[in-house]
Amino acid sequence: MYEFTNNWFQDEAQYSWSEILNKYKPGRALEVGSYEGASACFLIDTCSKHKPFELHCIDNWKGGVEHTKWALDMEPVFERFKRNVSLARSNASHHAKVMTYVGNSDLALAGLLYQGNAQSFDFIYVDGSHIARDVLADAVVSFKLLKIGGIMILDDYLWHQKPPFEKNILQIPKLAIDSFVNLHLDVVEIIRAPIYQTVIRRVK
Repeated sequence: MYEFTNNWFQDEAQYSWSEILNKYKPGRALEVGSYEGASACFLIDTCSKHKPFELHCIDNWKGGVEHTKWALDMEPVFERFKRNVSLARSNASHHAKVMTYVGNSDLALAGLLYQGNAQSFDFIYVDGSHIARDVLADAVVSFKLLKIGGIMILDDYLWHQKPPFEKNILQIPKLAIDSFVNLHLDVVEIIRAPIYQTVIRRVK
C-alpha cells in the first residue's frame, strides 16, 4: 500500500489524469517535481496497463520555498518516494522503467536535451518550484523535450503561499504559466484548464 502524507493528487488531479492517460496512452513520461511519488505511481499504474512504460523523475528533494519556511524534513519524503515507486513498479502490468534525477531541474532538463532527448517524451508534468521564473524555465525547456502530439500538464496554476507568508506574484506559478502558454499559442492547443492545472497538447 502506498504511503502518502496528503491526498491532494488523488482528490484534485487523479480523475482528470485518468481520462487523459487512457486516451493518449503515453509510453515515455517526464515529471519535474516528484515529492512522495503520488503522480509517479499513478502514471506507472495507469500507463503500464497498455504497454511497457518509462518514467523520468526530477526533484532535488530539498523542498521549495514553502517547505524550507516550514522547516519540513525532506529526507523522509525522498525515502517514501523510493518505496512508493518501487511498489508501483513491482505491481505494474507491463515493465516499468524509472529514472530518477536528484538535483535541480534546470541542470537535469538541460542534461536530457544534451543526451539527445529532444521531442522524445509523450507526456510531461511540470510541478517543481513555485517561483515564477523557475516555473517558466522548467516549462520552456521541458517543451523542447515534448513530442509533437504530446501532452504537458502545468500544475499549481492558482497556488500561493499560506499565511503568515506574503502572497508575492513572483513566487506563484500563475504568471509563469500564463506567459508560457501565451508565448506558445501557435504551437499548442489547450486541452483543458481546470482550476489548479493547465493541460496543453503540442501541435507543432
